[in-house]
Amino acid sequence: MTATAAASAKGRRRDGPTSPRRGGKSRRISAGPLFVAPFMVLFLLLFLAPLGYAAYLSLFQERLIGGTVFVGLDNYAQALGDSQFLHGVGRVALFFLIQVPVMLLLALLFALALDSGLLRLARVIRLGIFVPYAVPSVVATLMWGYLYGPDFGPFAQLSRDLDLPVPDFLSEGWMLGSLANIVTWEFVGYNMIILYAALRTVPTELYEAAAVDGAGAWRIAWSIKLPALRPALLLTLLFSVIGSFQLFNEPKLLMNVAPDVISSSYTANLYAYSLSFTGQQVNYAATVSFLLGLVIVIASYGVLLTANRRSTS
Repeated sequence: MTATAAASAKGRRRDGPTSPRRGGKSRRISAGPLFVAPFMVLFLLLFLAPLGYAAYLSLFQERLIGGTVFVGLDNYAQALGDSQFLHGVGRVALFFLIQVPVMLLLALLFALALDSGLLRLARVIRLGIFVPYAVPSVVATLMWGYLYGPDFGPFAQLSRDLDLPVPDFLSEGWMLGSLANIVTWEFVGYNMIILYAALRTVPTELYEAAAVDGAGAWRIAWSIKLPALRPALLLTLLFSVIGSFQLFNEPKLLMNVAPDVISSSYTANLYAYSLSFTGQQVNYAATVSFLLGLVIVIASYGVLLTANRRSTS
């Protein structure tokens, strides 16, 4: 009896500590999905479900006779031959090639200047460059639309006072540059903050070692800071690709000021909006939107592929 009692007591001692551990481990395993569940539900309802519904709509076409009929990929074939859609994509691609290099170059110069520690009132300057990003794009476009105005804008008034030709920033030849200026003014500060934050993560020991070796400020910026900024520059470039091809607010608002220059198909995003809410062509608008998304994916993949090839070479 004594041996049996000792054996049972020993078994209880062994089982006692392990059962809470098993229960705690199972609770930890189940806690992860519970924390992620709210995000997954919202992601499903607010992103995947509308995306799937838009894909469903793009496969149909509403006709006067027969109502809504299934047409398969006919809408996509029509969009690939739609000159308005193709011109809109080409226009935003040109906008990307002009605006993004200028914006990222300015953001890089500002970030390097702030990180150098040579500027006085660096915090005030940093805040002043970042403030335009806090201004809503609608307000920024309205403000610049007034500045561009050929009648009451300050540039027009100054040109008249100096007996100079009045610059028509809202003409067909100037419009793309005017839009690029607005977007650059809005997002230089945002990209500058990303690049500046990346510079602040560089260990100061690298700068000290380079200074001991006799490297100057320009050499340090070229050999240490710029290589350290490659991931951040790639991130800002990807954001710029997506933002450029989704250009909408600025041309939509300036359309009221220059309707002869900015049409309903000036950009691909504006064209999809006009098809859906003005022309009531919901199915074709969904098709145009999907093709625009495909263009963004291809452009983003091209940027990533080029960056990876350069980093491995």
